[in-house]
Amino acid sequence: MHGLERRGAQADGERFVVALAGNPNTGKSTVFNALTGLKQHTGNWPGKTVGKAEGFFGYGGDTYRIVDLPGTYSLASTSEDEEIARDFILFGKPDVTVMVADATRLERNMNLILQVLQITDRAVLCVNLLDEAERNHIHIDLNALSRRLGIPVAGCSARSGKGIDRLLEMMHEVATGAYVCRPHRATNLPPATADHIRVLTEAVARVHPNLSNAEWIAFRLVEQDPSVRQRFGNDELNALAENIHLQISNNFHDQWMEDIYAQAEAICRDVVTQGNRRGRLPMDVRLDRILTHRVWGFPIMVALLSGVFWLTIVGSNYPSSWLSDLLVGLLHPALRGLFVGFGAPAWVTGLFVDGVYLSTAWVVSVMLPPMAIFFPLFTLLEDFGYLPRVAFNLDELFRRAGAHGKQALTMSMGFGCNAAGVVSTRIIDSTRERLIAIITNNFSLCNGRWPTQILLATLFVGAAVPARYSGLVSLVAVMGVVFLGVTLMFGSSWVLSRTLLRGEVSTFHLELPPYRPPRFWSTIYTSIIDRTLIVLWRALVFAAPAGAVIWLCCNLTVGGVSIAAHLIHWLSTPGWIMGLNGVILLAYILAIPANEIVIPTVLMLTLLVLGQSDAGAAGVLMEGGDAETKQILLAGGWNLLTAVCLMLFCLLHHPCSTTIYTIYKETHSAKWTAVAIFLPLVLGIIVTSIVAFIWRMVAG
Repeated sequence: MHGLERRGAQADGERFVVALAGNPNTGKSTVFNALTGLKQHTGNWPGKTVGKAEGFFGYGGDTYRIVDLPGTYSLASTSEDEEIARDFILFGKPDVTVMVADATRLERNMNLILQVLQITDRAVLCVNLLDEAERNHIHIDLNALSRRLGIPVAGCSARSGKGIDRLLEMMHEVATGAYVCRPHRATNLPPATADHIRVLTEAVARVHPNLSNAEWIAFRLVEQDPSVRQRFGNDELNALAENIHLQISNNFHDQWMEDIYAQAEAICRDVVTQGNRRGRLPMDVRLDRILTHRVWGFPIMVALLSGVFWLTIVGSNYPSSWLSDLLVGLLHPALRGLFVGFGAPAWVTGLFVDGVYLSTAWVVSVMLPPMAIFFPLFTLLEDFGYLPRVAFNLDELFRRAGAHGKQALTMSMGFGCNAAGVVSTRIIDSTRERLIAIITNNFSLCNGRWPTQILLATLFVGAAVPARYSGLVSLVAVMGVVFLGVTLMFGSSWVLSRTLLRGEVSTFHLELPPYRPPRFWSTIYTSIIDRTLIVLWRALVFAAPAGAVIWLCCNLTVGGVSIAAHLIHWLSTPGWIMGLNGVILLAYILAIPANEIVIPTVLMLTLLVLGQSDAGAAGVLMEGGDAETKQILLAGGWNLLTAVCLMLFCLLHHPCSTTIYTIYKETHSAKWTAVAIFLPLVLGIIVTSIVAFIWRMVAG
């Protein structure tokens, strides 16, 4: 790229600050990546950027710090995203604000563009996605648009890098002062309102003579914006603004927005020529008629997500087996032999090799392959533009449950990893509805629990019917647990919205983006780096100490009996009531850092109870083939009831420690973290106890 120097590093000249603003799904993050080379993930659904991403690049001998602001539809500060974007442009005083607009939807984007121009007089407009506009027979007169707006306008196709050179040149000219912007700020308010605003604007200009956006400050003072009143107001201005607010009643905001919409329509009418009136590709329209159909939309959605789950389950079996053979079958004995060869004490070898190493090895072998398959598949659906259609289809159900339509997206992410699902709730503006999404995300069956569900369904549920039906029955059993989790998510959301988290369901704008062919290799890269490895690292941080605790629990004795044996005895009664046993309950306590080590822990503890593990192997996580596993479980007193109740408890129990930590980091609240822990756990105890009671009543 001509003139672009030292991506991601600071150059030697002057530093300029660039704010990157725009509506969701306009390619803002793609422009950011083209400038900085930082490879920030670019999604094809609204609300992808939920914080401020920063990067550096050099151009013309100067250093630029670019801040990617949250995507927003306006700067009215009615949501956290809007406030973040507005405050940075207003108070951060960037040297140039680059507004990214979708060329196929310029009129929709023009609302935000005109609002930004009311705040700053140092701006550049990047009309992105020109390639899609051309395919849709849309032509934009960029020179006429520049004259109308009073700022430089660059046409780009950021995915291919087309137009980025021109954008850089314009940014440099505005930042250095070579290009002096004269932003469009005409208003056409009702005469009485305009007179009042003029009086307040003149008062603001007297108090703050160096402001270039006095009229916009007057607008926000009339609307009693807290941050603007604190920063720019005084007793005189605030009193005058309150008086004007009373005189022009409470419809000023509507008058202001109507004026902006009218101007946006007039500008686009002059500069945009489009062959397709709706500005959408005919193929988009045809696909949406199918994918968002009131009848066919749901079956297609279930089929697609089931396909992703099936590919994840089937595809992860082989790499999981290979990793297990490598990390457990090959490296574990070698590492143990190395410790013994160096004369390490037996307890050191046991604690660090059989405990810490083996637990992390199990997590990697079981957790990495499903995530490495699920996240790329999920990201491909995201980049294609299908995920907003999932939210559209489920919006009404979530609304009736008192939750937010975007929770459909966070729920889907939770099927890969609940910790990732919790983080993705940042796309929900409402604090109340975001808390509902966080608390109920554990009802999405994460990839750490899929192996347990599949194993139990295969060994016990499928084995209870004739062999020719076993595969189908096993699949139905697992999918039944999945749909039970979704049902409980709706039910819990409904209860929370009417008890602990009462409030009105907020409305939200969900613009259905155009369908775009996913970029395969970019998707693989970003899903592995941004999602898989980060989530895996969090799991390993907690799994390593868990392995040490498991080993110590099995090898430290009290009264000649291991701590594990004591705990199993104490937990046997509540375990029986729930249709489980003390071994299973202890396994879930010890394996709280990672669901992936539950079954190996159950097998190890079962052998300990049966007296089949020698002293040297006590506390060593193990897992055998299906036949060997079933023999061990049957010897431990398992039956079909045990398997069914464990499948239910696997869905309904406390989140893993990685998710708990993530919930606390996202909510900054011990109260809501506790609710997220105990809500599914209490439900799990109740549901399994009821199932066990009815089962025994019928069987007895």
